[in-house]
Parts: sequence; structure tokens; C-alpha cells
Amino acid sequence: MLIDELLARVRSGDDHAFVELFAHYRARLKQLLEFRMDRRLRGREDASDVLQEVYIDAHQRLHHYLKKPELSFYVWLRQLTTQRLIDIHRRHLMAEMRDVKQEVSINRFGAAATSASMASLLAARLASPSQLVMQAEMIAQIEKALEQMDPVDREVLALRHFEELRNSEVAEVLGLKEAAASNRYVRALTRLRDALEQVPGFFDGPES
Repeated sequence: MLIDELLARVRSGDDHAFVELFAHYRARLKQLLEFRMDRRLRGREDASDVLQEVYIDAHQRLHHYLKKPELSFYVWLRQLTTQRLIDIHRRHLMAEMRDVKQEVSINRFGAAATSASMASLLAARLASPSQLVMQAEMIAQIEKALEQMDPVDREVLALRHFEELRNSEVAEVLGLKEAAASNRYVRALTRLRDALEQVPGFFDGPES
């Protein structure tokens, strides 16, 4: 397998293999950033620049990972990328919240950004043409419905459908057994449908 071969070369000290390995996962990491980044930051932060920082982080910490690879290599890279994103949210958004004298948990930023992205993508993928005319209103309604879901259920859906992780990777990210992750996903789909049924007209078919 390509990944196993590259990891073996990395363990032997082959820096070029690390470059290849990171490049292999770069598109997936960029998809993560574009999906999870708060909309207010998308004009200030470039995903490619963030990934360059993640590359440096990964290269510097690689020897720690190789000594004790508890996660798959991609999930480890994803963890580093997520931490970078948290730092970016903290740097930009906490400053804004201080300016208006509000206290909000930094974790809330990530959850809100995820729900907002999910709402936009669901509206674009599933709504009928007539509903898309009222897309802004529908997105707000979908986002509200998503916020009422169990956070873990919402996260399972985000990982599977919008980051396109495999079930085994979802299990790693959430610290679950694969069977439990699979069961949680099935349950989350049902709860998503229940949540979206609260959005007026969401499941209406296209006009004839």
C-alpha cells in the first residue's frame, strides 16, 4: 500500500517521503479547513497558508508520532490542522468578542462554523429550486435546526458527509469503536431528518 510504503521510508529518515505523504493528504486537509473555518475569517486567512504552517508543525513533531503512532497518519495530520484552526479562531474572534465585552467559549466558534457550513451545503444540495430563491432564510432555519441536535450526532454527520472521512477515521477522531461510530452515524441520519422536518418546506419536491 502506498501510505504504508511512504511511512516506512519516513521512518528510515527519507524526508522526500514525508513531502509525498503530506502532499497525498493535502486536498483532504484543505477541504477540512474550507468547511470548518468561520465565514468571517475566509477573507483574512488562506487555507494554503494554514496548510504550510501545518506542514511545518507535522515535520517538527514527526519523530514523536513515529515513536507512538496511536492514530492513523491522516487523523494525526487532521488533529494538527484542527489545532491550527482553533488558534486562528482564537486569535481573530476572541479579540472581536473582547471588543464588544462578550465572553464566549472558544469551542463555540468551531461548533458554530461547522453548523453554518453544514446549513449552507444542505440548502444547496437538497432544497428545491423555488426554495433556493429564499436560500438565506432557509440556511438560517437549517442552522437553527442543526444547533438543536446532539453535538456528537452533528459531528458524526460533519465528518462523514462533509469531510468525507471513512467510518474507521470517524471512530478514531471521536474515540469510538468502529461499530459504535457506524451505529451513531445511522442514528444521526435519522435525527438529522427529524431536525430538518422542522424547517418549513425543506422536503417539498421541486415544482413541476
